[in-house]
Amino acid sequence: MELTAPRPAAQTRFLVGLIGADVGGSLSRPLHEREAAELGLRLFYQPIEVGDRPSGGELSGLIRTARRMGFRGLNVTHPCKQAVLPYLDRLSPDATALGAVNTIVFAGDEAVGYNTDWAGFGESLATGLPGVARDHVIQLGAGGAGAAVGYALLRSGTRVLTLVDPAPDRAARLARVLADQFGADRVVIGDGSGPADGLVNASPIGMTAYPGVPVPVERLRRDMWVADIIYRPAVTALLRRARDLGCRTLAGSGMLALQAAHGFELFTGHRPDSDRMLRHVEALTA
Repeated sequence: MELTAPRPAAQTRFLVGLIGADVGGSLSRPLHEREAAELGLRLFYQPIEVGDRPSGGELSGLIRTARRMGFRGLNVTHPCKQAVLPYLDRLSPDATALGAVNTIVFAGDEAVGYNTDWAGFGESLATGLPGVARDHVIQLGAGGAGAAVGYALLRSGTRVLTLVDPAPDRAARLARVLADQFGADRVVIGDGSGPADGLVNASPIGMTAYPGVPVPVERLRRDMWVADIIYRPAVTALLRRARDLGCRTLAGSGMLALQAAHGFELFTGHRPDSDRMLRHVEALTA
């Protein structure tokens, strides 16, 4: 996993941004700025709104302008994680494998794309649900975040991953990407029915802006674990229903904190306290 950027020599002040839709209320700004203060650094984090359908020219211009203005890097969120790829100079191996980035670092004359989402989810699953079976996992959502979740699950030993998405083309595209990495027999497209060890929601259903439960409740069983990558609300309707049934559950706060911790180190060259960042996320989402 190549997530280490060159350490800025004697640098203690950083300008970082976030590009995406509806980013004004993102927790990334307080999360990064507070951790920087804890480490004796000065970091200013600027959300940059692009709307739901940014053009290539807009994204290219934002990246060029940010580099010219002295930004150390940019976080990238929906709907830009795949759309920014043509405007980067190179990608880390993981970002290449996933075809999506959530972190851009300006290193010399290059804009380098990384993906820390998969590492954040994988570490959150390992620490938040230790020891759970994961031979067969159902994943809801096949977008940019879903690519990272599926990649993390397959890397961690999931034998069969079933992708469920209302857009068949999107599910098929992600299935091809993951099958190229892990083998066609380990990735299937389905409807979410049938037995499984666990279920992960990587769709937006359950967010404050998209309320609801992304799967029929009758498909949840007491003996399965349920994870959600959504962190606002802190406990989604899906997790509430799963807890009512007695399922072990995992909220999205861990993925948010841990992917941000990796990004923070890429931006600053300084290793953050990931446990402290997780406590901060939990306080912000309480």
